[in-house]
Amino acid sequence: MDITPLRVAVIIGSAREGRFGPTVAAWVAAETARRRDMEAETVDVAEAGSGTVTKQLGWADAFVVVTPEYNHSFPAPLKATIDDHYSEWTAKPVAFVSYGGLSGGLRAVEQLRPIFAELHAVTVRDTVSFHGGRRCFDADGRPTDAESVVAAGRMLDRLAWWAHALRDARSIRPYAS
Repeated sequence: MDITPLRVAVIIGSAREGRFGPTVAAWVAAETARRRDMEAETVDVAEAGSGTVTKQLGWADAFVVVTPEYNHSFPAPLKATIDDHYSEWTAKPVAFVSYGGLSGGLRAVEQLRPIFAELHAVTVRDTVSFHGGRRCFDADGRPTDAESVVAAGRMLDRLAWWAHALRDARSIRPYAS
């Protein structure tokens, strides 16, 4: 079993001007980095054309997608980033942190799950959602509800389990494509 810290790509799923995603992603990356078993790198879909994103996604053992909900769905730049890559997602786990409106972005998450399944990625059941987006964070970029931190810890625990299991499996036998 490989005990090297898991490499987690925290993906900012929105490219809109004035977006809130970087605040949420910074919090998720900080929560991830606080763990001994993980290290985090932020991936911004707004930089998708730079070639850096492919390298960052390929580097990762696991992903946390931070997505808003726009019109009951997820942002087009996130879909483009997902579609522009294939092997980077294969046989790796994906967790979600969502935000926005009354649903907290959960409709966006439910639409992303079958897309990642099609790419042979495993989605983690536990998610963190912020109903109301910006109103759920303080001026320092931290959630105002302590339960969000508990939920993030639970989600990251499940992500780590899947990431270790799949990383170990990929090292023994390449995933059949």
